Amino acid sequence: MRTTGTVARGIRAPLIRAGDDMARIVAESVLAAAKEENFSLRDRDVVGVTEAVAARAQGNYATCDQIAADVRAKFPGGTLAVTFPILSRNRFSHILKGIARGCGKLYIMLSYPADEVGNHLISWDMIDAAGVNPYTDVLTEAAYREAFGWETKHVFTGMDYVEVYKSFGEHIEIVFANDVRSALRFSKHVLCCDIHSHERSKRLLREAGAETVFGLDDILSSPVNGSGWNGQYGLLGSNIATGESVKLLPRDCDALVSEIASKFRELTGKQIEVMIYGDGAFKDPVGHIWELADPVVSPGYTPGLRGMPSELKLKFLLDNKLTGLGGEETREAVHLAIRSKAGDLKDEALGTTPRYYTDLLGSLCDLMSGSGDKGTPIVLVQGYFDNYAS
Repeated sequence: MRTTGTVARGIRAPLIRAGDDMARIVAESVLAAAKEENFSLRDRDVVGVTEAVAARAQGNYATCDQIAADVRAKFPGGTLAVTFPILSRNRFSHILKGIARGCGKLYIMLSYPADEVGNHLISWDMIDAAGVNPYTDVLTEAAYREAFGWETKHVFTGMDYVEVYKSFGEHIEIVFANDVRSALRFSKHVLCCDIHSHERSKRLLREAGAETVFGLDDILSSPVNGSGWNGQYGLLGSNIATGESVKLLPRDCDALVSEIASKFRELTGKQIEVMIYGDGAFKDPVGHIWELADPVVSPGYTPGLRGMPSELKLKFLLDNKLTGLGGEETREAVHLAIRSKAGDLKDEALGTTPRYYTDLLGSLCDLMSGSGDKGTPIVLVQGYFDNYAS
């Protein structure tokens, strides 16, 4: 029995530029690390590649003016309501800059007390103290300030996002509500900017009589004036690149991971699983942000990463089914239970929360690589599919 279980390593790589051969760079970077650190690759090792470098290699960028052009084409009427954007300069400020350039009067409807990924404008205690009903009350900015004060800053960034988002144009008005249909009080033309609930938001607005409804997934879903684009996600998952541009999620991720896996087979003979990963899905206990500002954790992965773990809860086995056994007997009984497990484990899996492999592994990769200056856009995970009986 191996005495080490899952091991994750951040892998340094060359700085990626547009047009670079990602399959070659990823494989060579992992193999260089293996040689330097004296470890070997095994079948079913997992290599994660951050979406940022995959998109950079594709040159999948767009300018604020290109965003504005698509907004004007889809909303030619001028007045526009934008609903439920997340509170993030990195994720939304440049998108907003483009939207503001592409319309006349602009209403931005913020959810409160927090956006959908947990960035708080205010606290629930403040709502209780003010006597506001967040499920029904639609607030103007004046009513919001009267109820909650003029200092509503994010706990970590120190930003007042109401002021930040208003700063993108004198034609912008901020309102607050939690029912997307409230936007129709201000405009019959709505751009839904929520990430994980946008399909429901679009449906509710159409049923309520909206005349024009699109989501961020519809903006730059095809090239505009030579822009980057993403046919599935549009601007969802994009973030700031330069002062006038954003980087979109990479396209054709399934083809890319297949190419990388083929390069590993060519160089090592091993069956390496590969995934592209973005934001992980985990919650910060202080700021209450649950992180996932991308539409999915992994926009592309090899077939071996489909599905969910089927694992026994060792604690349950030991406390309920294997009591009274000696040390070696217990070990052999656990090995037998693991090797013979099949189908729905029911009680034996109690407490092992079901999640997809890609969400678990992508979150691990995101925590390993970070988003700053670690310089490890590739993560190698070994032993993930092992168990106590391996």
